Amino acid sequence: MATVPALQEPPAVVADAPAAQPKKGFRKYWHLYVAISPFYLLFLCFGLIPVGFSLYLSFHRWDGLGSMEWAGLSQYQYLLSDSDFWASIGNTLIIWALATFPMIFLAMLTAVMLNSAVRFKNVYRFAYFLPNVTSVVAIAIIFGSVFSTNFGLVNALLQAVGIDQVAWLNTPWGIKVAIATLMTWQWTGYNAIIFLAGLQTIPSELYEAARVDGAGPVQTFFRVTLPLLRPTLLFVLVVSTVTGLQSFTEAQVLLQNTSNDSTFSGGPDHAGRTMVLYFFQQTFDNNDFGYGAAVAWGIFLVVVLFSIINWRLVKRRGEE
Repeated sequence: MATVPALQEPPAVVADAPAAQPKKGFRKYWHLYVAISPFYLLFLCFGLIPVGFSLYLSFHRWDGLGSMEWAGLSQYQYLLSDSDFWASIGNTLIIWALATFPMIFLAMLTAVMLNSAVRFKNVYRFAYFLPNVTSVVAIAIIFGSVFSTNFGLVNALLQAVGIDQVAWLNTPWGIKVAIATLMTWQWTGYNAIIFLAGLQTIPSELYEAARVDGAGPVQTFFRVTLPLLRPTLLFVLVVSTVTGLQSFTEAQVLLQNTSNDSTFSGGPDHAGRTMVLYFFQQTFDNNDFGYGAAVAWGIFLVVVLFSIINWRLVKRRGEE
């Protein structure tokens, strides 16, 4: 008699182990955050914290050694009535205007010439960009010799054509012209490279269409090149405003031996004392760190205000 095999129990179903949850957020990319952390740590230590401390300091009186004394808004109230501060704003704006508008014109002209050049383009670009990477102190020392009253190159050229000498570094307008000339020479090549980059984004078909319509070089520039170059012009103008209104080294090095009044006096009659130069005078000559911080924040507001004005003017003309 055949035996019936015993029924076997079905194998137990083993539940799958829960899948590992993918890492999210910081745990997944922690090594990337560590890689970029040095920049943010340096910015925090040497950028954000000093800016916050300067704002805090502007509400106190402090000579840099003793204890701080709360001053509230009194230093800002004095700043609004400080004739020397307003005079430094006037000097800065005049120097900025004398430097910026010729610089933009020369930079755009240089960019157009570089864009049309066929040979040695890279050599020309390097030559025009070189002044921007040269030490400002070295440039200012050379320009001090160029604008010297008795032995300067500029006065030698004036005498060669029968014009009397000009005491460039001892007269108010001569000081402003010398500083503006230095700034123009320094930044023309840099902005020319930026304008050149903008010119190379303009399609060549537009120039060909303009030539077919009978437009000459001048008409092509004002009706094709300049309208399409307006965003680049806006960028150059805003950057030139920010850098020009913060000029310091040019006036300091050019005029440091022309007055015995102060290291940061800005030459005779304080004609070359810019806003930043006035800030250094109050802070390091007068040891008034609290008022110097208030001056620094006043400079910040002036720079922001004029940058917005320039941006709005150029943008509005582009929309017309």
